[in-house]
Amino acid sequence: QVQLVESGGGLVQAGGSLRLSCAASGSIFSRYTMGWYRQTPGKQRELVATITSGSNTNYADSVKGRFTISRDNAKNTVYLRMDSLKPEDTAVYYCNAALIRIGSVSTYWGQGTQVTISS
Repeated sequence: QVQLVESGGGLVQAGGSLRLSCAASGSIFSRYTMGWYRQTPGKQRELVATITSGSNTNYADSVKGRFTISRDNAKNTVYLRMDSLKPEDTAVYYCNAALIRIGSVSTYWGQGTQVTISS
């Protein structure tokens, strides 16, 4: 079982920056693929960025060049640095942990943190 706690959300003006953090419990954090997803009312949750246990990263096209995902395995924490924020980045941001084994995937979600970008 993994518990995820996000922090760092808030209200910023367009063009500003925020850094989200997600602290994970458990002793095998380094083995998890970690990700950030976001959701707005009435829409499906969408991928923002992921980082594998080997620190390979993947980004949604809409955030490439503006957002950076990173992880600190010593602190069991994954970060999302968000720069050049746009009003359309407004959403609840969720942290995700996925442990991929042969034949199964275990996935966990945080409670979400609100990010609001004013124009």
